[in-house]
Amino acid sequence: MINSPLLSARNISIDFLSDTQHIQAVNNVSFDMYPGEILGLVGESGSGKSVTAMSILRLIPMPPGLIKTGRIEYRGQDLLQMPINSLRKIRGNRISMIFQEPMSALSPLHRIGYQLVEQQQFHQKIDKKAAWEQAKYQLQRVGIPDVDERMYNYPFQLSGGLQQRVMIAMAFLMQPDIIIADEPTTALDVTIQAQIFDCILELKTKHTAILMITHDMGVVWNMCDRMMVMYASKIVEQGPVKEIFQNPAHPYTKGLLASIPSLSNTSEKLPVIPGQVPDMAKLPDGCAFFQRCPYGASMCQENQPELIQTGQNRLSACFMAEKIMNIKTSV
Repeated sequence: MINSPLLSARNISIDFLSDTQHIQAVNNVSFDMYPGEILGLVGESGSGKSVTAMSILRLIPMPPGLIKTGRIEYRGQDLLQMPINSLRKIRGNRISMIFQEPMSALSPLHRIGYQLVEQQQFHQKIDKKAAWEQAKYQLQRVGIPDVDERMYNYPFQLSGGLQQRVMIAMAFLMQPDIIIADEPTTALDVTIQAQIFDCILELKTKHTAILMITHDMGVVWNMCDRMMVMYASKIVEQGPVKEIFQNPAHPYTKGLLASIPSLSNTSEKLPVIPGQVPDMAKLPDGCAFFQRCPYGASMCQENQPELIQTGQNRLSACFMAEKIMNIKTSV
């Protein structure tokens, strides 16, 4: 791994404001993305994963969104302070995003070919014929058949799997430095999911960093090099995938891993994490996981744990991290 990160996010905090509520969606999140690496971001729905990802390209609607603090540095520039015209030259060019719902991300009014050609002509000096051929080549790379016909299709004429492949082709079209994949296989069947992930792995290069957002620990294990676990707006654990799976340092991570089905053990019921995610508009003063934690102590209820080092390249936001790591985990 190259020591210098492609992108560094530091102390990102994002709120959503309304007349009646103040929701802390992202709380003091920091991470780095390195070339040739897939970084996983995992957590329950509503934990803040997508908001974190969308903040990189400032796609959060403001208002009601508000980026309170933070810096996201890419090639020596802070994306959060960059003029919007300069940021538009980066979006879809140097940093691309694969959205959860391709039907809402693709224009329903324009043919697939038009959208792929427009993207190229916006970001570089290229004639329409060359852009058309490059678009066809990218569609072929992601396994779309009959590309000459598909280039003239509207999004609604394609299946969900083909739409997602078009999104992947668009994300890789400009050979970006960074790709953000926000649950790219949501609502697709498992066969198509596997094909989509194979596409992403085949297209990944040693120069590209990928942020893979998911709630599926199996995807993290099979796709990612490092992972971040997010709970109630905060990163609660971070480190290499294999090390975290073998020896988690946070009770939430431990609970997620314990709930993974095993082919070798079909007799017992899967364990569940008791309780519910706290109300994001009324987060407790102490650890947000305290009410669901089997290891919690009084200090956890009264104080918020910060991310601390629990090993080489390992971080955990838990006062009981050392105790948890000493408990054997099998996955």
